[in-house]
Amino acid sequence: MLRILATSSTTATWISYVVFVIVAVFELAAWWKIFTKAGHAGWGAIIPLWNLYVLCKIAKRPGWWLILLVIPLLNILFFLIISIDLARQFSKGTGFGVGLWLLSLVFAPILGFGSAVYLEEHGRHARTG
Repeated sequence: MLRILATSSTTATWISYVVFVIVAVFELAAWWKIFTKAGHAGWGAIIPLWNLYVLCKIAKRPGWWLILLVIPLLNILFFLIISIDLARQFSKGTGFGVGLWLLSLVFAPILGFGSAVYLEEHGRHARTG
């Protein structure tokens, strides 16, 4: 009986690992696509700290905000601001930005794989293709 429980527990553990990896790769692909749509190298999405710096740039915030994003508790507020600014750069509303902040697993793929287009400096759409 114990052997059966141990086997099913091990199987469940492996299944959860596989699901985690699939979700992580999908989320990473969504952020890669967001970076690419904004005219930045997609690989920047997978480099720790560099991805936060580029995210600040995409959201039209200064690069030194990276420092604010690594300070515990303070980073919560600044991630919210950057999420809202990021949504606005893709012609999405504040609600979408809050959703991006709270449910990145859902809203990042919508932004990355959807039809949203990154805006340039003066509100014009970036060139596609």
